[in-house]
Amino acid sequence: MEILSEIIHQDYLPYWEEMVGNWFLVFSFFFLAFEVTRYLIKKKMSWDIAGDTIANAITFIFYLGIGFVIAATYVTIFFVVYEYYRVFTIPITGWTILLCLILADVAYYWEHRAVHVIGIGWATHSVHHSSPHFNISVAYRFGPLDSVFPIFFHLPLAFIGFHPFVIFFCEMLVQLYQTALHTEAIGKFPRWIEAVMNTPSHHRVHHGSNRKYLDKNYAGIFIIWDKMFGTFEEEQEKVVYGVTEPINSNNPLVVFSHGFGRLFGDMIKADSVGKALSYLIKPPGWHPDEKKNKAVSPSAEN
Repeated sequence: MEILSEIIHQDYLPYWEEMVGNWFLVFSFFFLAFEVTRYLIKKKMSWDIAGDTIANAITFIFYLGIGFVIAATYVTIFFVVYEYYRVFTIPITGWTILLCLILADVAYYWEHRAVHVIGIGWATHSVHHSSPHFNISVAYRFGPLDSVFPIFFHLPLAFIGFHPFVIFFCEMLVQLYQTALHTEAIGKFPRWIEAVMNTPSHHRVHHGSNRKYLDKNYAGIFIIWDKMFGTFEEEQEKVVYGVTEPINSNNPLVVFSHGFGRLFGDMIKADSVGKALSYLIKPPGWHPDEKKNKAVSPSAEN
């Protein structure tokens, strides 16, 4: 345990981040090949799954392009806050990285929950949920603004005094853990693991459009946050993936833009600027006329 107390130079973190990210991408390719083989053996492979997988890859490229444009601003904001406004100076050790990882996981929970209940958040995040399938390629199905929302929830870690490189590294670890959960090939783990950790079973629930599964299991690494904050649901009935108003398309442009298309469509129909802007912050499915509000979970309705 003594090694966890040793000071780590900040320049190691970007290297570790790149190395872990690259190796995980290689793992993802091989795991996708495994899942495709599994589809073939079970005679479930179809042109729709193939088209969906290709669309997932293309939306990922779109997402990276947008992320590349905003990356400099994103990094600058974290460094400015850390350099001039941090409350403490937290040394970089194995223990503090572990602490930051736990806090980043809590931040991810609230970020994830927010994009499900805020109109503009769901407009971008619904891209991820719109696939009617569930394999590791779906984990790379990102929306246009998915790289923007994390800043609002992870920036407090820089205020506290965690070095930005530590924050970025921990953000990546949470995201990679989430990525590995996107599979039907793994059933349930032993009860003690399912009780504490987020698992493929728990995340399948999160992607379900079943009424009882809507807006559940937001966790990143630890499912205990959902249990603490009342959003946990166990996988019981068969999961129906996707959103309750399917997009029925594998066209990457449709997949990538459908959420904002629906959001802007609702805004245009509003009879005042105030009501139009309300769609940006109100829950998905909200309507100025209360009688027309969707009766079921909003985030699955758009």
